[in-house]
Amino acid sequence: MADIPAFTPVHLLTGFLGSGKTTLLKRLLTDPALSDTAVLINEFGEVGLDHHLVERIDDTMVLLQSGCVCCTVRGELADALRELHSKRERGLVPPFARVIIESTGLADPFPVLSTLKSDPVLRHHFRVGSVVTTVDAVNGQLQLDTYMESNRQAAIADRIVITKTDLCDVAPDTLLTRLRQLNPDAICHIATPHGPDAETLFADGAAHRSAQLQSASGFYCDAPAALQTADGAVHRSAISSFVIVVDEQVDWTGFGVWLTMLLNRHGDRVLRVKGILNLSGEERPVAVHAVQHLVHPPVHMDAWPSNERASRIVFIVDGLDANLLKRSFNAFALAGKVEARPQPEAAAQARNAQSP
Repeated sequence: MADIPAFTPVHLLTGFLGSGKTTLLKRLLTDPALSDTAVLINEFGEVGLDHHLVERIDDTMVLLQSGCVCCTVRGELADALRELHSKRERGLVPPFARVIIESTGLADPFPVLSTLKSDPVLRHHFRVGSVVTTVDAVNGQLQLDTYMESNRQAAIADRIVITKTDLCDVAPDTLLTRLRQLNPDAICHIATPHGPDAETLFADGAAHRSAQLQSASGFYCDAPAALQTADGAVHRSAISSFVIVVDEQVDWTGFGVWLTMLLNRHGDRVLRVKGILNLSGEERPVAVHAVQHLVHPPVHMDAWPSNERASRIVFIVDGLDANLLKRSFNAFALAGKVEARPQPEAAAQARNAQSP
């Protein structure tokens, strides 16, 4: 029997049309690691679950041989989650320790995540888990060139799964490079018939990887990169990444006020914020992480990843001016005492971006 957590993590499986979400989900549902999982999908038929069914609980829920509860989302996602929680409380479905939601191929991921924070019932029982995005190795470059949704799905991901590499004549190195520019902190996996497995994709705490330091800054990138289309042109979407580096200690209260104001006004355009902070009065670094309007609890890290003690915050934004964000950061988090260390790459990226 699953141990029901105080706040059940809700993981999101997203990806553009035809990118292999359903194929990945179908394989994952046979993994014993998901036996204590509830899965919300658009329609049972799309996933081809008939040969996995054990019993039908009602017209929207079925129990699988693996122990998973699969539910069809009809109408509002919040209603489906509330119904699922109610049935677990009343013992009408097996207890589950996590929820996985498969979104539609054209969906912006954020409204799904924001449901958990905005709904007064759900926010007391559920929390945001990992975002897993599938990207098609055959068509991924063209989709990133053409569709804003594809860019946002990749930019918001904690883990990216490259699918259909068996259908390509060449290795997906160019696509991987582009995805790492779009979302330098995401972990990329190449899909195989047996992997990645459920534990790899949905392990609890995947959104807070402060213990898996990859660089001097503590994150998977140290420098921003301008985004380009497959033919080398500047990407028309205006999605860009940049880094704020500060040598002086940061005031936690001022930083909190600044981040709250930024996300309240521009949260839908701030796709990701992730940083390591040297705070006044703190010996150890503190890791911060936000996805649009959703701010994860800060994590006190065990130690600094290098001898450098500078605060470093990585942003992925959609059409916001990096220089204006830096000036507002200085005004609040540094009380005007010191300028953030200049990052010339960010200025180049922001030339064509809109003003906040």
